[in-house]
Amino acid sequence: METILIASDHAGFELKEALMPFLRDMGYEVKDFGAYEFNADDDYPDFMAPLAREISESGGVKQGIIIGGSGQGEAIVANRFRHVRAVVFNGQYHPEHAEAGRHVPLEVKTAREHNDANVLSLGARFLSKEEAEAAVKTFLTIPFSEGENHVRRLKKLDEIKM
Repeated sequence: METILIASDHAGFELKEALMPFLRDMGYEVKDFGAYEFNADDDYPDFMAPLAREISESGGVKQGIIIGGSGQGEAIVANRFRHVRAVVFNGQYHPEHAEAGRHVPLEVKTAREHNDANVLSLGARFLSKEEAEAAVKTFLTIPFSEGENHVRRLKKLDEIKM
């Protein structure tokens, strides 16, 4: 059984608690990095860094879901770690709601296919539970395309010295 790592701060705590049973129902084991209780004074780096470190140490093979108010700060923390490719999702218009003639790609799908994103950062203040579940399902079921150009670009990311 594949393990999915998950973490949140206070702003994402309720959504994290709702997503854990959803992930288990999808057949995943869940490793929770906290927050383990609601504390309005907690700081997101305290939870995101340990999760990102584990993904980094796996060479980017493991996957994680991090949740905060907007998902932005959480992704910033995660992306400081080598082999971590965090993408933020805090809601998006569906293509049928786009301006006339404008194509709106599904960013979670694209992030998986093109960037082999291994961390999904959710903005709990912008998403319903159902929207978050749909994003998580997409994130976990869409494979990396393995396209030559995408592989080349990821190799270049791994070569950047920090």
